[in-house]
Amino acid sequence: MKPLTGWLAACALLLIGSNAHAALHLQLKTEGLTPAQQHASQALLDEAMQKLPPRFIEQLDRQIVVGWSDDMPSNAYGQASLVSELDLNRNLLASLTDGSAATQKTNRPHGTVRQEMLATVLHELTHLYDRARLWPAADRTLIQRCARQSNSTGLIGLPDPCRGQTDRRFTLSDDPRLLDLAGWQQYVGRRGEREQDNHQVVRSPDLYEVTNPKEFVAVNMEYFLLDPAYACRRPALYRYYKNHFGWAPAAKDDCPKSFPFLNAGNDFAKQPLGTVDPERVYAVDYLLAEANQEWASRWGHSMLRLVICAPGRPRGPDCRLDLQEHLVLSYRAFVNDVQLSSWDGLTGAYPSRLFVLPLAQVIDEYTKTELRSLASVPLNLSRPEIEEVVEHAAEMHWSYDGSYYFVSNNCAVETLKLLRSGSDNAQLKGLDSIVPNGLLEVLKARGLADTSVLDDPREALRLGYRFDSYRDRYQAMFDVLKTRMPIKQTSVEDWMALDAEQRRPWFEKADLRASAALLLLEQASFRRQLLLAQDEVKQKYLGARGLKDGGMDKANKTLQEILASSGFLSRPAELLGSSGYGLPQAKEWQMLESESSQRQQQLLRLTSDLDKEVRSLLEPARAAEIAATEANVKQIGEHLRAIHKAAGGLQLP
Repeated sequence: MKPLTGWLAACALLLIGSNAHAALHLQLKTEGLTPAQQHASQALLDEAMQKLPPRFIEQLDRQIVVGWSDDMPSNAYGQASLVSELDLNRNLLASLTDGSAATQKTNRPHGTVRQEMLATVLHELTHLYDRARLWPAADRTLIQRCARQSNSTGLIGLPDPCRGQTDRRFTLSDDPRLLDLAGWQQYVGRRGEREQDNHQVVRSPDLYEVTNPKEFVAVNMEYFLLDPAYACRRPALYRYYKNHFGWAPAAKDDCPKSFPFLNAGNDFAKQPLGTVDPERVYAVDYLLAEANQEWASRWGHSMLRLVICAPGRPRGPDCRLDLQEHLVLSYRAFVNDVQLSSWDGLTGAYPSRLFVLPLAQVIDEYTKTELRSLASVPLNLSRPEIEEVVEHAAEMHWSYDGSYYFVSNNCAVETLKLLRSGSDNAQLKGLDSIVPNGLLEVLKARGLADTSVLDDPREALRLGYRFDSYRDRYQAMFDVLKTRMPIKQTSVEDWMALDAEQRRPWFEKADLRASAALLLLEQASFRRQLLLAQDEVKQKYLGARGLKDGGMDKANKTLQEILASSGFLSRPAELLGSSGYGLPQAKEWQMLESESSQRQQQLLRLTSDLDKEVRSLLEPARAAEIAATEANVKQIGEHLRAIHKAAGGLQLP
């Protein structure tokens, strides 16, 4: 038995040795090639091998036969078989051999014919690697365990880590993490099933990538290996490839710390182009606008608040006081009309885009105009998760143009996708919700949202975790009037429904505290009159449009120009045309600054023109009521200052 034992041991050592040296080998088919053609072809293959990650070469341990084929479409560069062959287009061989391919420009992403040929070899080899199921040991164990559990219990009892792991067939292109980053998100309520369409189509290096996940993996592998700017333009995907291979190309650009964004605020006098530095973001809050009776807002509105520290302030809780720095990320339907259509909202006719807004504007929009409270609930995210959510938001701001469905792809669904893809937090993998207030509840249930900050309403207001509806403030001011003057009305709504002239006689009877309350209520009445005027003009506009009445032609033209011109604020990539991909880099900043400034100035002019047109369209009674309310604000303000002065109060110059 001893000789047999020795023979088996020798065989085992031989197998171990052969596996240790097994690796990818590209074998050129030389038949029919001249020595010069062989040399040029081999140089191309050698360069491709030098570009590939060591793990790629080690794991894809097979010989790939590479040849030149006449049987290929004229616009194709190459194609791999399912396992071990790669054909290149013979039409390209002559220029590769004489060297002209290295300088011959193309209208394709990589610039020259030779660089496209190199990218093609890498692209097709990536398909072979992807098909080979070369999972790391830990991933393979997880995939096998999840498949067994799925066969036993079905999808209903599957734990969150198994979502998307039960039917894996590819090394990379069906990896749930890759699909999150690439744009094939989970359908809400379908236990990990992926959406069929990819809407991350703006500023793409090659739209072929969104054909399917397999092509996405191969196209992005080209840029990971060949473009030193890839780490800056698509940072999350760069990290994904780097982590998978445990390696990255030596050639890498220095990336800026801050990400560019366009501020969609309504102050058109300001430069919209800004930057956000993830290191200055102290926290990310779930910002919930409470529900109201409008059909599109009956479950609230989901947003994210970036708590950004003022320049020079160390990152910490005090950054919550820097409200002027805070930004809001809000997925909204881009509505290019004055009228919101319920049918269009249900059928996905409106684009879904990520708006970046100043916090102050969002507070005013909801608390003063819509009379809805806001709750700002801190999310329990780690430091890397916070920074990667900010990074992913920037990527979505520049690349995403989806479809907004009021039921299945609304603000809650989009916000959840952003959090899940950005943070890669395990608690978010199996989380589903289609309503904003419901999303807050499930975030709380999983320990991701700290709603305890809302337990003490007064403290929540003081610390900026809650912004109450001005309706509550107006009622409180009205209660002050009721206690100090014999007013017959029983609610603030009844008081504000009075004509401005009916409220005016009470001004002279008001003491200091009542005058302060009256000032706030008159300001609210003025805002209410403006909203009524806005609705009145909208109805007149829609009626004239339906009847083809030419009386509003000028206002209609101006309005349409505004709607058309404001699209860039939610789709900023249109400022850069077709140049570049991913996050804009330094060389694109000059164009961004120039284009955004010009568009903003145009919007400022158009809104001024529209304001003049709208005022001329108001009914005389409405115009008179607005003027009377404006006069009330001025009169009660003067009365308040006079009382204050008479009482010996401080007078400011």
